[in-house]
Amino acid sequence: MFLTENDLNELVAWRRHLHAVPELSGQEAKTAEAVRARLQAAGADRIVSGLGGHGVLGIYDGRESGPTIMLRAELDALPIQEKSQLKHRSLIAGKAHLCGHDGHMAILAAVAQNLSQQRPSRGRVALLFQPAEEDGSGAAAVLADARFEQVRPDFVFALHNLPGLGLGQVSLAEGLVNCASQGMQIRLSGRTTHASNPALGISPKDALARLLLEIPALGRGTELDDDFSMLTVTHARLGEPAFGIAPGFGELWATLRTCTDMMMERLRLEAEDLVRRVTAGEGLSTEIAYRDVFNHCANDVDAVAQLRSALDAEGVRHSAEGLPLRGSEDFGRFGSRSKSAMFFLGAGKEHPGLHEPNYDFPDQLIEVGARIFIRTIRNLLG
Repeated sequence: MFLTENDLNELVAWRRHLHAVPELSGQEAKTAEAVRARLQAAGADRIVSGLGGHGVLGIYDGRESGPTIMLRAELDALPIQEKSQLKHRSLIAGKAHLCGHDGHMAILAAVAQNLSQQRPSRGRVALLFQPAEEDGSGAAAVLADARFEQVRPDFVFALHNLPGLGLGQVSLAEGLVNCASQGMQIRLSGRTTHASNPALGISPKDALARLLLEIPALGRGTELDDDFSMLTVTHARLGEPAFGIAPGFGELWATLRTCTDMMMERLRLEAEDLVRRVTAGEGLSTEIAYRDVFNHCANDVDAVAQLRSALDAEGVRHSAEGLPLRGSEDFGRFGSRSKSAMFFLGAGKEHPGLHEPNYDFPDQLIEVGARIFIRTIRNLLG
């Protein structure tokens, strides 16, 4: 391994610094600057900042012409209060790196360190630190940025740590690996009135009560097959928190989840039809909007073959355990432009789950993840 003990200790310290100062999707300015400085110190031939928002791209040129390989990590944290006693716990109230993006950045920083010592024989390597993965907008914004056309990667690879899988083991498969999901916001508007005269107003309480039960009931099955769908109520409110007012508005948020984008379109229509049927004759106006839109994520066969070759060469145990996942990932958008694949790196069978308030990225994975990526690069580019 190219990393010394001192190198690893320094990367762990950098990862923990990022963990302590998290920034949410679209707000990653300081994190991006820390990454830019890191890439500059690691001798990147070119650095593109502000890509698709706060994205940072470091490019390392090979000695001869050849294909372009892009690796992707994420910059953003989550709007969750961390509950741990770690020395490097989040210093920002209500914000925390509880998905491991700090660790993913450290892995790419390790790759940058290797590339600074030895450029590829041919082609080039692009290291993308992507903004706004958690809300599903970042990959699309990067792809829409005209400067991304200068890169045009032939292959794009990424990883995500995965609690519940043995530490340092890998899950990898061709085809579907992450479901599609969308956040549906339903707003019901009527007319408020005094609580002593509720009949004079138009309350959405009955419609909201029905939707709380009937929206989840649209889901079909638990197996991730072509007909799978899941609708999860994530938030609801009715009127103002006051005793003297009969409510005149209500809101419900639900996450729609399917295996494919095509199935998502069908589920959206079913959910919207349900809202219309429930509110018909109630005198309510209805608004429906969508946020946090994630396409399904599917791994390319050739890209998976490259990763498998690297895993075998590095002696990393791998299988298709646990795939596909119900969780969503905006990495799938890169598959529309390039051969792409994501693998999942085990964080430990008993490790706290992603997005849990006591989660922390296992630092042991920095070396393993970097080694897999570097072997993939060397196999393709020399």
